[in-house]
Amino acid sequence: MSIKIANKIVGYEVVKEEEEKAAREAAEAESQNRQSATIIRMTERVLRPEGMECLEGSTYKIKTPLDDHAMYVTINDMILNQGTEHEQRRPFEIFINSKNMDHFQWIVALTRLMSAVFRKGGDVTFLAEELQAVFDPRGGYFKPGGKFMPSIIADIGAVIEHHLQKIGLMEKEELSEQQQLILEQKRAEAEALEQKSTVETEIEEDVSYPASATLCNKCHTRAVVIMDNCATCLSCGYSKCG
Repeated sequence: MSIKIANKIVGYEVVKEEEEKAAREAAEAESQNRQSATIIRMTERVLRPEGMECLEGSTYKIKTPLDDHAMYVTINDMILNQGTEHEQRRPFEIFINSKNMDHFQWIVALTRLMSAVFRKGGDVTFLAEELQAVFDPRGGYFKPGGKFMPSIIADIGAVIEHHLQKIGLMEKEELSEQQQLILEQKRAEAEALEQKSTVETEIEEDVSYPASATLCNKCHTRAVVIMDNCATCLSCGYSKCG
């Protein structure tokens, strides 16, 4: 194959056969090392590294209106293939602690099962989804910020989801620009409606009725008082005496 040289030749160098052979051998050795490199994956056989008495983790606080005492969820992680391009952080164990002993039995059972699932490896994101689908027959509660939790178990699932997103095992769902614009528009409409309602309430509060007034069955206004031994509404004029 002929190659056309457009520029002026100012020098040349002959590649020695030994140098070319050494470069080829080095490339082959590097390729073999990459192929033979063992990638450690999370399985039941993976144990704590020797000489390491602690694992990196995070502790999350769960405070519900159903209990006087808070729950503390601690999730410890293990870093696999540390220092390589295959480095990955995986959850290894979970603990839940609380002063409230009413839930002690199922908390111990739940944490042991979840820790076993973490150590087994594979896709563990299903835990967060399954736990958040648990509903309490007595009803749920609202967390600060307005988010509804159907049960304490669902709250624990939300903590696990947040942790998995934090370490990169789950992607956080983000709204598109169009969805954000729609939400901002709806929020502005709600705020305007709330301001209008506040003004109307202030106008209604100008019409003062006695503190002892009761609810009128006709106009549903707290304006019924006793006049001449007869219950009379000061708003619509309804009277039980006719």
